[in-house]
Amino acid sequence: MSTTSAWTSVPHDPPSQRDWATRARYAPTDFITLLWRERFLMLGVFVVIVVLGFAFSTTLKKNYTAQSSLFVRLGQEYVYEPRAGDAGRGAVPDVDQVIQSEAEILGSGELRERVIRKIGFANVFPSEAAKYAGATPEGKRKLIALGRDAIARNLKIETAPDNSIIRLSYQNEHPEMAEKVLNTLLEEYLTYRRGLLIGADDRVLQRQKDIFEQKLEETDTSYQSFLSTNDIGDFTSQKATLTQLQSQVEQQRYSIEAQLQDRVARLASVSTELARTPAETVLYRDSDTSAAAKLNQLKLDREGLLSRYRPDASPVRDIDAQIAQLERGIAAGRTAGEGARRSGPNPIWQTLQTSRNDLSAEVAALRESQATAVQQVADVNQRLMRLAELEPQFNQLTRDRDVLTSNVRDFTVKEQQDEAQRRMSSESSDNIRIVQRAVAPSKGKSLKTPILALTIMFAAFTALCAGLVRMFLRPGLQTPASAARTLNLPVLATAGYKRAA
Repeated sequence: MSTTSAWTSVPHDPPSQRDWATRARYAPTDFITLLWRERFLMLGVFVVIVVLGFAFSTTLKKNYTAQSSLFVRLGQEYVYEPRAGDAGRGAVPDVDQVIQSEAEILGSGELRERVIRKIGFANVFPSEAAKYAGATPEGKRKLIALGRDAIARNLKIETAPDNSIIRLSYQNEHPEMAEKVLNTLLEEYLTYRRGLLIGADDRVLQRQKDIFEQKLEETDTSYQSFLSTNDIGDFTSQKATLTQLQSQVEQQRYSIEAQLQDRVARLASVSTELARTPAETVLYRDSDTSAAAKLNQLKLDREGLLSRYRPDASPVRDIDAQIAQLERGIAAGRTAGEGARRSGPNPIWQTLQTSRNDLSAEVAALRESQATAVQQVADVNQRLMRLAELEPQFNQLTRDRDVLTSNVRDFTVKEQQDEAQRRMSSESSDNIRIVQRAVAPSKGKSLKTPILALTIMFAAFTALCAGLVRMFLRPGLQTPASAARTLNLPVLATAGYKRAA
């Protein structure tokens, strides 16, 4: 109720006291009506912008795009070869890293500057030829820098993941120049990348090898001086010989000591036996065989009597009695008597005496040998101890000498390999192949059509904006529907508006 009273009081108030803070409310149909009222303004803005865009598009020239492509593989220059040591030897990047590296080289400013200098600044940028010809050296340097940036804007390098192809394109107003710039870029790229990746022959390996050779010469001098000062021909062989000699002398000493103990024991035994053995003994003695001979004679006589007498005859019985009596005496030992006997030196005593003398001589000789062996062992041990004292210094000199020799050998090999690699790489780039060289494009592209399309779209948008601005800036309520919607009151009648003459 309060709202109705407030709005009903508005028409009765003077116009100067109305609440102009209330905004006009429009419907979509109102926009169409109101914008149609501003059609002349919108048409003028549209035509002006279209004319300006068309005039600008007529100044645009055709650009010709030359295209080429490269096939890139992993090359020897990407294989890591350490200058010293073997850590990380043979490490290689993946294909994408190689492609990105080659793309960066293709897009480098140095390469673009080489192209400009080879073709000629005036040929690449004929519009700036007169300015370049009259410029100072500093001015020429700045113009070349601007030319590098201009080539960079027109040069396009495309790569794709997991793809070994690099695509290049270059735009220029002249198709021949587009072809020439792109082909020159490829040629200079093949030369520039070799110098960049392989490097110049800076003789670093040669200088380092010379340093090692000088150190090796000094170490060799110290090594030879060490050997001559200590009277050593070959330290390792001499130490091995002394070690072997020590083993032999020790073994010989133990053998002599064992023989000496054996001979001393035998000498003591022989001396004891010699003391118990008499110096003289019976050499031989004769036995008394007369009884046996007489017995045999009696038996022969009996046999003779039996040839003349009977066995029971008195002579035979007498001789039998004699034979029986003699046999009993022989059996009882009554007929045994001592014969002749001879005495002399005891052979056993002589043998023992000879053995003792021999053993005594052997013992004396073994004692001398033992003393000699002990002295030899002492001498060998002393020489080994002297070598042991000299061994740390010898090992240090030998280690330095071996390390320097190995370094000289390694750097010699590396120098030769580096030289061979540099020569091979300078002659060819087997891992870079030009798949397609640039050819002069027959068709050019111009931005006239896109510029005109954008101009028309921009002109339409600007004209619409101008109409809306003009519509909203007009005072009052423009349509009966807008007035009724804004004031929340019905419009009963409308009157036409006529401009003053």
